[in-house]
Amino acid sequence: MTFIVYLRYTFGMAQTKKEMFQDREIALAEFARALAHPARIAILKTLALRNTCICGEIVDVLPLAQSTVSQHLGELKKAGLIHGEIEGPRSCYCINHDRLGELAEMFSNLLDELGASGKSSCCGDKK
Repeated sequence: MTFIVYLRYTFGMAQTKKEMFQDREIALAEFARALAHPARIAILKTLALRNTCICGEIVDVLPLAQSTVSQHLGELKKAGLIHGEIEGPRSCYCINHDRLGELAEMFSNLLDELGASGKSSCCGDKK
């Protein structure tokens, strides 16, 4: 009990853990969360292959129920990776290429920062 009270006074109740990170780290984590399910990757690949807005056909391509596909589409839309418009009883979706470009740049920068360009690590990069 004393430990919990100490942490509350030390870090403050009003500060969330997200506030302890930079905006670009938060944005990258939100992108990663949006991509963190194979169905969402499959949806993006399907949209990219068609290179046009798709209305209702996504459910036919994936082995998931319509409600599940809708949830995944919602997560992708929330992250800004896809555009969606309601046309009558159906929704149409397409890739947001501007946002996808932001994602690619952010991941590229992260990989550069992590040393993915071939720099050796303290452990000698054993493969």
